[in-house]
Amino acid sequence: MIRTLVAAVAVLAGLAGAAQAQNYPVRPIKVMQGFPPGGNVDIIARLLANEMEKSLGQPMVVEAKPGLAGALAAETIARSEPDGHSLLVLPSAHPAYAALSKNVRFKVVDDFTWISVASFYPFMIAVKADSRIQSLKQLLDEARAKPGDLKYGSAGVGSILHTTVELIANQTKTRFLHVPYRGEAPALTALLTGEIDFIASTTGPIGPRIKSGEFRALAVTSKARWLDFPNVPTVHEAGIPNFEVISWTGMAGPANLPKPVVDRLNAEVRKALAVPALKSRLQAMGGDPRATTPEEMKALVSSQFETWKKLATEANLSIN
Repeated sequence: MIRTLVAAVAVLAGLAGAAQAQNYPVRPIKVMQGFPPGGNVDIIARLLANEMEKSLGQPMVVEAKPGLAGALAAETIARSEPDGHSLLVLPSAHPAYAALSKNVRFKVVDDFTWISVASFYPFMIAVKADSRIQSLKQLLDEARAKPGDLKYGSAGVGSILHTTVELIANQTKTRFLHVPYRGEAPALTALLTGEIDFIASTTGPIGPRIKSGEFRALAVTSKARWLDFPNVPTVHEAGIPNFEVISWTGMAGPANLPKPVVDRLNAEVRKALAVPALKSRLQAMGGDPRATTPEEMKALVSSQFETWKKLATEANLSIN
């Protein structure tokens, strides 16, 4: 009798979920992102929203809630009703910041339903064009000879630009001096003016400036060479075996979104990324537009969170 009742409840729940997905969405969808308007994450959020709402039949309203490397927006969505009308566009800063912070008020993986990554992009380790440093090996050799002398800039403490360089330092037993700035653009300006010696920068902002001759790339953090810079070696090729840090931006919702709703949203992300104009815009930003399954995105977030937690412990890094 009990088994029959449980089975009946499961069937009813499945029917309810299917009906919800069939009717979804029934009102405008709020798409929150946790960074200032006009930045990389905000642009991707708006590109996706503008395309996805055409098929979904409801407006997708992008709302910025900047602060704590996206953690304020993430916390808001984690506490939202799991009905598919409150979504989050977030980057790889999500697991990085949470691994270093002691005050994050959500579970990094389990408080979210993962929908799909939209764009992947690596980091470039770069110096000013006239720098004496010609290779990543020379950079590391100098760091070993004079620990803490070489300065690097980042978009702030706990940013993935910060943790990427610290991961290099941890894996090579070297030490650099971190100079945090309020964003990636000021850090690039500091590199140009000679305030710092090198930087790890996302491909979008620094790519055109490498091509114009302002900066010189020493290595790229992806597993394979980057299509736009085929002559730049990977960090792995340059001497740190199996090193890889890939940044990404994707879509999630609060935990317990019904599976039919997740499947619908995943399909809409894929459809949006197949639109030539959107795809070329993401590529122009230095990205590799590519969708994932919800399971693949969850595994990616979980893996990166463990990587940054391990780094935080071994390198004694903490935000709070």
